[in-house]
Amino acid sequence: MTAETSQTLDRGLRVLKLLADTDHGLTVTELSNKLGVNRTVVYRLLATLEQHALVRRDLGGRARVGLGVLRLGRQVHPLVREAALPALRALAEDIGATAHLTLVDGSEALAVAVVEPTWTDYHVAYRAGFRHPLERGAAGKAILSARQQTSEEPGCILTHGELEAGASGAAAPLLGVTGVEGSVGVVMLADAVPERVGPRVVDAAREVAEALR
Repeated sequence: MTAETSQTLDRGLRVLKLLADTDHGLTVTELSNKLGVNRTVVYRLLATLEQHALVRRDLGGRARVGLGVLRLGRQVHPLVREAALPALRALAEDIGATAHLTLVDGSEALAVAVVEPTWTDYHVAYRAGFRHPLERGAAGKAILSARQQTSEEPGCILTHGELEAGASGAAAPLLGVTGVEGSVGVVMLADAVPERVGPRVVDAAREVAEALR
């Protein structure tokens, strides 16, 4: 902590981060131990965060992330989309296929930015706002591959016909971007993804990740 920072705000943000990292919530005592402060301080922090709907407490007293965090998160999408568009445009034009940025939204994959190529006679219509399970489609599977935390960096995931008959997909996860879990990919009308597409998609994912850091 420095003279220019707020200790109370810092603790409140740490509470949110701790709650975001657990699926089962945390008790006041658990938060107190993790933060290294007394229970009275934790009660005050939780009460303030609850007033802003950033935290909720269940009947058992366990604190969890509140719906207010989701509302804040929705405002992040336009910023992420703007940062990703240059790399997506270059990818779409280079490959001649529809390029997209997909982020995690709960248990689903949500397309937040889509760029279609300008020079092709036909391409897959893939719209921002399209949702699908993480377990289906290249975009979702690429995100799941990054969660496995293996020693090797995840590469490009290829799929065919999982979301749309006759369409193939290729996607690579965004890596090293704090607070953002997503992937960059392309979707095309083809029986198989051409060999050169995989490395190009991985490069585009790196470009987007750098833009978001």
